[in-house]
Amino acid sequence: MASKNLSKRIHMPKTTGHRQLLTALAIATLGVAGCTSDDDAIDRRINEIVRGKSDALGPTSLSPSRLPPKSADVAKNTSTEPNPKTVNPAVEELTFNPAEEARDVAARLEKYSEDRVPAADDPSATQVNLGEAFRIGQRSSREFLTAEEQYILSAIRLLIEEHNWSPRLFNDTTTRMTGSGTQGDFQHAASIINTLKATQRIPSGGSVEAAWIWNATEQLREQTSDRYTQASRLSLRGDIPLLRGAGDVAQESRIQARRTLVYDARTFERFRRQFLVGVARDYFALVQTQSSIQNQLRSLKSSEDFARGQAARVEAGRIPAFASNIAENQVLTARASLASLREQFILQLDRFKVRLGLGVDAKITLAPIAFEIAEPEISLEEATRRALEYRLDLQNARDRLEDARRGVANARNELLPSLNADASVGIPTPPQEDQGGVAFSLDDLNYSAGLTLSLPLDREQERLRLRSAIIAAQSQSRAVDESRDNVVVSVRSAVRAIDLARFRLRLAEQQVEINKRRLEEQNLKIDTVNPKDIVDSENELLSAENSRDQAKTDLRNSVLNYLLESDQLRVNRDGSFQALPGMVAADARK
Repeated sequence: MASKNLSKRIHMPKTTGHRQLLTALAIATLGVAGCTSDDDAIDRRINEIVRGKSDALGPTSLSPSRLPPKSADVAKNTSTEPNPKTVNPAVEELTFNPAEEARDVAARLEKYSEDRVPAADDPSATQVNLGEAFRIGQRSSREFLTAEEQYILSAIRLLIEEHNWSPRLFNDTTTRMTGSGTQGDFQHAASIINTLKATQRIPSGGSVEAAWIWNATEQLREQTSDRYTQASRLSLRGDIPLLRGAGDVAQESRIQARRTLVYDARTFERFRRQFLVGVARDYFALVQTQSSIQNQLRSLKSSEDFARGQAARVEAGRIPAFASNIAENQVLTARASLASLREQFILQLDRFKVRLGLGVDAKITLAPIAFEIAEPEISLEEATRRALEYRLDLQNARDRLEDARRGVANARNELLPSLNADASVGIPTPPQEDQGGVAFSLDDLNYSAGLTLSLPLDREQERLRLRSAIIAAQSQSRAVDESRDNVVVSVRSAVRAIDLARFRLRLAEQQVEINKRRLEEQNLKIDTVNPKDIVDSENELLSAENSRDQAKTDLRNSVLNYLLESDQLRVNRDGSFQALPGMVAADARK
């Protein structure tokens, strides 16, 4: 019976109140819709801010254009399994088949080489020159993509920080049902409170807030009078520090985020230069190993010819039988060295493909090097001056010292007394009206203003943080000095390395010629020359040829390394090498 009486007392809101309640819900819905992220707009903002920082470094600086996929794509088929499966078979489940000692390992090694290293005329293989290797690496190298992502993440962090300093809009909607009973007689009320506000941080410290608070209540009970009430209120309030937390210290996070993006732009650009040098070194090493294989093949053929000649002379009775053993042993040694070099080349080639982001099974061949850079004529003093001025990482170190010193100033600000000014103004709708609407009554305006002084009676933590900031600044100052000294050492070493590589190349070329003439003379008098002397000459010629090829590689690397250490190396936006004015270089982009 009580439930019947209760049901008679409850009724739907009046038409006016119902419409107002729906309006509030619509406002809340629009607020939620406005919070939906626009991935495309965010990507455009990231591109814009990154491009601006990169362009400031020069016309060839690269602005990353690859952006992360949509969150829905990344989150597809995510696993919630708390215990992912581990594959770790027991010993009984594993198998091991012993190989026969008499197997033809030479043929298998030859097969490995044929499978992993395509022939130069293989139509299914892609020929890659050094310039193309640069471009491939910038498109697909994993380490390059990771460096790009670190740069983009820094831009995202800055956008988050900048957003915190822009006007921020909030809309909170609260719906509530209340009820109270007296001796079984219940009263029910439904209310909606909607708060729409905007906040703005002030660069010199503090914040201001403007809000519109809308409150509607409906008594859910049959009565002769309309029990729907509605009122709203406009308010403006501010809170501003005058001592502690006032000034530039208030926007320290914003300042640091902006400076950090500049540091990351420099770091990314220097990484591009380091990456180019790294790819070039790997490419030069591959070409050098190819040359070593060719040298070994020539030496093997020469040793085989010598062994066959010795065998013929033994058969003719011109020399004793043991005299051919040295030649046969040299053939075996040359074959073993050739197998080792081929395996070395396979491993280098696979690692090179991994570095470029190609599949391990990708079939590529290397084009002959058409990339020669003139050696610079420069003094140690001039090279040092340029490095100290141009090195991007050294500029970062110097600027981080300024950050540390600014940190000391900010820590000193924390020791000041807190003196905060606050003020607020509120304008309500007429309080005597049941439905105030949006007709605000200036006559009912209310305000408040005040100052709050907080004396630093306990600043122990702040004093400790100040000492910590001072120590950090001193540490960063030493780091700058160390970085400067390391730059001086590295660039001077790079200049000397160029001359050393050229000197060693000249000596190696002379050694090749000397050993060639020596071997030719010995072959002319082969019947009177000790076989061991011929084998020694052959080995020395092979060593001289390998030393010559190594010196060529060292010379190429030393010039690139000098350009890198002095930060005069420039990389085009497509990842290719850009020759400096006056530099004689083959076009690496062909």
